Amino acid sequence: MTVTLVVLYSPPDDPEAFDRHYLEVHAPLVDRVPGLLAWDHGRLVAAVDGGDLPYYRIATLRFANQEALDAALGSAESQAAAEDYQNIAPPGSRMFSVDID
Repeated sequence: MTVTLVVLYSPPDDPEAFDRHYLEVHAPLVDRVPGLLAWDHGRLVAAVDGGDLPYYRIATLRFANQEALDAALGSAESQAAAEDYQNIAPPGSRMFSVDID
């Protein structure tokens, strides 16, 4: 069973600066996380259900299992990405771990 780490970013004050940092600095840090099988990220563009759009960007990081995620989170590479997340994530941003059925 794979495990996915889902990261939801709240709307930033300066979307252009946020995207530039995210794509040029943060994404390359995430690319180096050991045990990462694959990941996707993008900007949310619409709430298909017609509701509010409380988040600006989403990232989904896939790992083989919970042990692989735990090992990745303990790595120096993940710590570097986590420190950058703390610097750029707007208030209200969230992270979730999901067991994929």
